Amino acid sequence: MPDTILIVDDTEDIRLFLQEALQTAGYQTLSAADGEEAFRLVQTAAPDLVMLDIMLPGLNGFQVLRKIRETSAVPVIMISARGDTVDKVESFQYGADDYITKPFELAELTARVAAVLRRFQQAAAFVNEQSRVDCSTSRGELVVNNLTHRVTLAGKYVPLSDTEFKLLWEIARNNGHIVTYRELLAKIWGKTFTSETNYLHTYIHALRAKIEPDPDKPRYLITVAKVGYRFDREQ
Repeated sequence: MPDTILIVDDTEDIRLFLQEALQTAGYQTLSAADGEEAFRLVQTAAPDLVMLDIMLPGLNGFQVLRKIRETSAVPVIMISARGDTVDKVESFQYGADDYITKPFELAELTARVAAVLRRFQQAAAFVNEQSRVDCSTSRGELVVNNLTHRVTLAGKYVPLSDTEFKLLWEIARNNGHIVTYRELLAKIWGKTFTSETNYLHTYIHALRAKIEPDPDKPRYLITVAKVGYRFDREQ
């Protein structure tokens, strides 16, 4: 059965354009013109992926994304006419799986949709790799559970996107060993992304904002300059 993609944009021409392009690529589509309708469809229709414009009437895209992440791990691609780094970082902090800037080529759009869906669908197999890793400090503050795809910090649930979780898990499960930029990019995004280190840095920045007591002085996700990252477990 084809994957279903929810397109959220307040401009009808754009919605119709995206629907036609994605249906031609073999997907089923739903559409919404505002944030409230988008959130309702996520709850009732359970799409496989959401393409979410930032500039919406009423609830904006960031607000919709935050509401979605309270109840759902559905992959979300943010769409914006602005290519600001701040918007990208904010999108990832709220749990987006990707970000694409208008105008875009259809080939890029469908490639990104396919890549995000592939990563999400691989997660089911990914959780069977190990049932659990306890990435706790000596006070047991941070726990990453690969079986349930849950992260808790001081006992409080931390909502992460599927991509953020897989990135954290990949670093954490290596138990203090360095994981290179190239290894992370190939493992999480695919071999065609192995030179996109800025892309990786943006995700790490967003992830630190969620799990680090002080993101400017990381305690768990440690940068090894020009090489990669390692996960520190306080003993």
